[in-house]
Amino acid sequence: MSISHNVDPALLAKAETLTEALPYLQRYAGETFVVKYGGHAMGNPELAHDFAEDVVLLKAVGINPIVVHGGGPQIGAMLKTSGVESHFIDGLRVTDAATMKVAEMVLSGTINKEIVTWIARAGGRAVGISGKDGRLVTAEKVVRADGADLGFVGEPVDIDRRVLDTISKAGMIPVIAPIGIGANGDSYNINADTMAGAIAIATGAARLFLLTDVSGVLDKEKRLLTDLTPSSIAALQRDGTISGGMIPKLETCVHAVEGGVDAAVVLDGRVPHAMLIEIFTKRGAGTLIRAE
Repeated sequence: MSISHNVDPALLAKAETLTEALPYLQRYAGETFVVKYGGHAMGNPELAHDFAEDVVLLKAVGINPIVVHGGGPQIGAMLKTSGVESHFIDGLRVTDAATMKVAEMVLSGTINKEIVTWIARAGGRAVGISGKDGRLVTAEKVVRADGADLGFVGEPVDIDRRVLDTISKAGMIPVIAPIGIGANGDSYNINADTMAGAIAIATGAARLFLLTDVSGVLDKEKRLLTDLTPSSIAALQRDGTISGGMIPKLETCVHAVEGGVDAAVVLDGRVPHAMLIEIFTKRGAGTLIRAE
């Protein structure tokens, strides 16, 4: 009688994935992986648990994972609850002083500590920080070409990796909220993809993972494109294959690989253990971007 009849199919699939991963573990020992965690996966307890287990596994096999998280929907919900009115320019929320206060509370407080808790439950040790801690991320105000003022929306101009090195060498996993600090001490809300890309470059990461709500980059027939380069991305953007919110994500990936990151990957965070499938199996799980 087959014992598989008595085994949870999800557990069996997970075991098979981990078994398949074993031959690939050692090639990344000592490397840094930067993971941007966001989207609907953050609100799903089962996927959050899977994500935490994957990050803990990476640390256990000698990889140094760094997690950078988003939180746009949660910020929007808290602003509504707090009665803080939101204003938008071309679909981008203007971050005035009141909005910045709520954003920092949600990102550096609620979300950051939830992820730290999930990692702890999975058997890992994580330290939750923001880009302000130790002046990890110095930011400047974003200045739009049209002169529109987005308030306290920033972009990274300097990464001081010493705090990350200290945490990683102590056997712990940094979990970073996308808040930067200005030269005058002001707080700036930074796009999480952008911040993850900047940290990946500064740490010489082997991989930058952008976990999204889509399977990766799709062609016009909705088929997954598994391997791209900066030139092929530019061509796909010109012919309209790549559009909308995928454009800034791929700009981050291109900037990262041209800045020295070995590869960047766009993959679906809603797929259980998507990172493990991408890293440790031949078939992969998303769209991988490498330099020319």
